[in-house]
Amino acid sequence: MSGTKLGARKRVLLRTAITAAAAGLVFGAASAQSAEVKLGGLWGVTGPVAKFIPPLKDAADLAIKQVNEQGGLLKGDTLALVLADTKCDGKTSSAAANKLVNINKVIAINGALCSGATIAAANTVGIPGGVVMISPASTAPAISRLKDKDLIFRVTPPDDFQGKVLARVIKKRGINSIAITYIQNDYGKGLAEALKASFEKLGGKVAGYAAHEAKKASYRSELATLKRGGAKHLVVIAYAADSGPVIMRQSLERGYFRKFIGVDGINEDNMLKAVGWQNVQGMFITNSGSIPGTAGKKAYTTAMKAFKPGSLGKPFSDNTYDATFMLALAIEQAGSADRSKISAALRKIAGPGGLTILPGQWTKAKAAIAAGQKINYQGAAGPHDFDAAGDVPGVIDVFEVRGQKRVLVEKIAK
Repeated sequence: MSGTKLGARKRVLLRTAITAAAAGLVFGAASAQSAEVKLGGLWGVTGPVAKFIPPLKDAADLAIKQVNEQGGLLKGDTLALVLADTKCDGKTSSAAANKLVNINKVIAINGALCSGATIAAANTVGIPGGVVMISPASTAPAISRLKDKDLIFRVTPPDDFQGKVLARVIKKRGINSIAITYIQNDYGKGLAEALKASFEKLGGKVAGYAAHEAKKASYRSELATLKRGGAKHLVVIAYAADSGPVIMRQSLERGYFRKFIGVDGINEDNMLKAVGWQNVQGMFITNSGSIPGTAGKKAYTTAMKAFKPGSLGKPFSDNTYDATFMLALAIEQAGSADRSKISAALRKIAGPGGLTILPGQWTKAKAAIAAGQKINYQGAAGPHDFDAAGDVPGVIDVFEVRGQKRVLVEKIAK
């Protein structure tokens, strides 16, 4: 072999060695990078609860920011939220959940919000796929009865509690006869049944009781039938961006009812403004709330004031923060982003005893878990000690419309 050929060969080998070394460096750098651990946000981004979403997104973003800025998950992995739209519809929710789990590869799901969307996604995706779901807002009692393999949780009390509280609040105000209109879905039916049973048990009369369909242009015939019972107060169990304002406006136009009682689905300022603040003076509304004065509530309030102060106090924002932070804690407790380990880990980080962890205390929690110490998350909305059904004790807030705002007048704990 000539010297020229030998020199050319050396140059080729040298270039190959350099290329291989460079490739090794790139591969090494990539392998050292942190992974992204994804949570699903299965929410009604469009549809009847869309106006509730921005504050919930802010609450979840705060939890994720705190985790990532304080060391991340596990060995420095970053936490991310992937949103999917349920439109507050069961069929759409199932498809959205399937995409989150099988395409986006989320580890667990924050959601859904609407009860029917939660039940549908749980039955078609969450339970068969072994994926934990925590709803911050679904309140239908039927969720407690799911055969869920300990995969479906929620951090807001079910509607059988809200129904009992609302019945007591109505009676306390000297109202002995009501009519009830409720949206025909799991949420509406469950809350209406609980309210009716509780109110009648207290000696009240339900003079009108009927379901209504969503997205109708007119509810005048339903209102005329409800009015025949003689009640002066109409309980509206509906959504703010759907049947709620239509029912109230048409009732006022025809004089069917002029006094209204509301629930969480219509606890929204823009809807009340659309109906006319002057038309809803003295109206009271119940909504899932948070336990006041706790260390968890104070920690969350301080952090959210610095992050997105406009989202403080919005319905289910505290609960959404807690669901997000708790899923992160469960992943850390499990020691891996393994879906099959999240359920058992979730129960370990939120129960009596152990080192108290407050909202935002990720560094403290991470160190305690690494040391094998038991922790007990005390959240923004409450302690969240799950019972066998995955439910938690809670608080119902009572708001009253005064002027052009809703004023919190009472908190009732379970």
